[in-house]
Amino acid sequence: MKNRIRIIRNAIIAVLFTSLVSCDVLGVELPSVISGNSFWKTEEDIKAAIQGMYTHLREVDEELFLLGESRAETTGLNAAGSAGGYDIYFNNTLTSATVGAEWKTFYSLINSCNLIIKYAEGVNFNSQADKNYYLAQAYVMRAWAYYVMVRSWGDLIIRTEPVEGTDPKVLYKERSSVAEVFTLIKSDIDKSIELFADHPNSGAPASGRIYWNKPAANALKGDVYLWTGKRLNGGEKDFTIALNALKEVKQPGVDLIADFGKIFDVSNKFNSELLFCAHYQKDERNHNFYWHTWIIQAGVPGNIDDETRNMLFPTGGGQALTCPTKLLVDSYDPDDTRKAGTLYEIYTYDEAGNREYYQSVCMKGKGLVESGHRYFMSHVILYRYADVLLMMAEAKNALGMDPSDEINQIRKRAYGENFDKHVFVNGSKEYNDEVILKERLLEFAFECKRWWDLLRFDKAFDLVPSLQNKKGKDYLKLFPISDNLMSKEPMVKQNPGYDN
Repeated sequence: MKNRIRIIRNAIIAVLFTSLVSCDVLGVELPSVISGNSFWKTEEDIKAAIQGMYTHLREVDEELFLLGESRAETTGLNAAGSAGGYDIYFNNTLTSATVGAEWKTFYSLINSCNLIIKYAEGVNFNSQADKNYYLAQAYVMRAWAYYVMVRSWGDLIIRTEPVEGTDPKVLYKERSSVAEVFTLIKSDIDKSIELFADHPNSGAPASGRIYWNKPAANALKGDVYLWTGKRLNGGEKDFTIALNALKEVKQPGVDLIADFGKIFDVSNKFNSELLFCAHYQKDERNHNFYWHTWIIQAGVPGNIDDETRNMLFPTGGGQALTCPTKLLVDSYDPDDTRKAGTLYEIYTYDEAGNREYYQSVCMKGKGLVESGHRYFMSHVILYRYADVLLMMAEAKNALGMDPSDEINQIRKRAYGENFDKHVFVNGSKEYNDEVILKERLLEFAFECKRWWDLLRFDKAFDLVPSLQNKKGKDYLKLFPISDNLMSKEPMVKQNPGYDN
């Protein structure tokens, strides 16, 4: 018991430490109240710092949704017409003055990784394999954070050493090129996979699926190399590396589960499909971004049926800043079971019993209802096995191979007894890519992947209604750097296109 209390205490200290020293990204100048002389001494300190790192991961959920989903065709205005500022994302009218998504939370996360990487080397562990296991998590977390940011803002400030003071030479840096950032990302992923090795906790099941693990690191590697293969002219070499990494993910305890809706059920949070998730639980942090996708109390109409009322109970509870678009609702075939697992359609009824579509709510993050209160504590899933299968299909297609097996594994679950009517048959590269991108829409809506999928396939200006009249304005693929952040980073220049 004393040991557990010590770990919890140290985890709190680690979070405070890694937050306070990130003064460059937080916009404050606070010297650290905890020095390296009083921490980073024992194996327990490193374990506590790892827990602190995952606490920082939970803090990026809002930005992750804004960056990865909110600008796509999946999200839109709720029936009440109130967006709380989200409209600038799904309408793609971002400016540096209005954008809320910033990189400072990601750099706080990166700083926690850098501290672990720096200090763990000097700490004696009972087992070198255990030390490597914790270092592996820090390296892959850093790679993931940079990967999110480089797809969102392009050139980035590269920080591989922790910020531990207020020296301007350390605090303020210019951005490095996209190519340099990807060199770091790829190096960090390879380092993490090497360090995970065959550690007993390096498998997805053994890790609890809430800590980075070797299969999840390989999923990230496949994702990264697909991006550079398509967006940075990596071509066949990168597609081959991606496919080989993705093949390494499958292991005992990793597979599709039969019921799509059960993937997201809070009573089934550790199912075999999950590779790595940001973990939420009651009384730790009760809400994540899914809070914004559920209907607010005042928005629930009175003339709905009992089934809907019971499903929404307790009525409202969310903020309803955004909801699934009608375009997304109508994208699902009637045979597709993924629709019910993704969204719920709300209809109103007049006195004659005629119904009219009102809006939908996202079912993937509906959370837990307890004592009349809804807690939005569903996992934020970063990688699951269905993602791996569809990335494998994408890599195979890019290499001129047949992606039928992977696509049909996804469709067999989606269509169940009606699968025979929806069997995929290999076609041209262009046709196959179209099918894969559509399957990713139906499979991963509201999982913070759609915007980057559209960019990777170069279809954002074709498929997002608010961008269809803006073709040629390629600067819109990136996000602007906020005026707030620019005021605190004197050596950072605005992304072209947003600097006028």
